[in-house]
Amino acid sequence: QVHLVESGGGSVQAGGSLRLACEHSGYSRNSKRVTWFRQAPGKEREGVATIITASGGTLYAASVKGRFTISRDNAKMTVYLQMNSLKPEDTAMYYCAADLPPYDGAWYEWDEYDTWGQGIQVTVSS
Repeated sequence: QVHLVESGGGSVQAGGSLRLACEHSGYSRNSKRVTWFRQAPGKEREGVATIITASGGTLYAASVKGRFTISRDNAKMTVYLQMNSLKPEDTAMYYCAADLPPYDGAWYEWDEYDTWGQGIQVTVSS
């Protein structure tokens, strides 16, 4: 059974850092696309960053590029999101989602993903 479990959220002041982790298990294939999304109250779900676990290829939303880094540890079946220089507008519920190849749709389209974690809160205060 496929599972995604997020950890590492919390509260931090603006300019601070947090690292989120997404443990992905139960997949029969080694390669998958794992993406971090976020959703703030009253806003649409937004793709933040994505990684292909086999190749390590990454893509980022413009709003986080240069501040956030997505990475993976395949031995631990975990994908990380290192978030630096956090801003109040980064406050949201963060979700990881996974997709198996072929990757037909855009990485930032939330309805491309079949499996989601439970979500974890990130709060950045000014």
